[in-house]
Amino acid sequence: MEPIKIERKTLETEIFLKINPQGEGIFKIETGIPFFDHLLSQIPRHGYFDMDLFAEGDIKVDFHHTVEDVGIVFGMALKKIRDTHKKIKRYGSATIPMDETLMSVVIDLSGRSYLVYNVNAPVERIKDFDFELVETFFQGVVSHGMINLHINQHYGRNGHHIAESMFKAFGRALDEALTIEPRASEPPSTKGIL
Repeated sequence: MEPIKIERKTLETEIFLKINPQGEGIFKIETGIPFFDHLLSQIPRHGYFDMDLFAEGDIKVDFHHTVEDVGIVFGMALKKIRDTHKKIKRYGSATIPMDETLMSVVIDLSGRSYLVYNVNAPVERIKDFDFELVETFFQGVVSHGMINLHINQHYGRNGHHIAESMFKAFGRALDEALTIEPRASEPPSTKGIL
């Protein structure tokens, strides 16, 4: 697979993303939001793809625009990968423990967008990062990636662990879904397309 590059510029944000789906988990991430960078780094590290992500946004106003737009750009990249590589496995899932937390993520690179987000965070904020922005990120990914994503928290008490395990599980599920199926002669759908 060739690396995918996406650039998006609005009055609120400017984002550059490069993904190599068949990488080694090497990444460079700079969004200006340290905890968000930490969460995002879990995706390529546990999904074993290489990623460069640079975002500048109006974070002096709020983190919302930057987080949402990074999700949008990430979703656009996933859509481009899916549309370019017809023999991907399409489905992926992972259940990840992190101390007292257990999180499951199931993904279908289906061409249809739907997010199920069953997460009960015990905190509103982790340092200066609003926990609700985690869902905002994934909604951006789903709506612009045209994917079906189910995120289910089995249990957990620590907000950091809940958020981090979600991103780790997402990376693992993506790794499975983006794997090329050597037995496939056409896209994994009876429609003939995704």
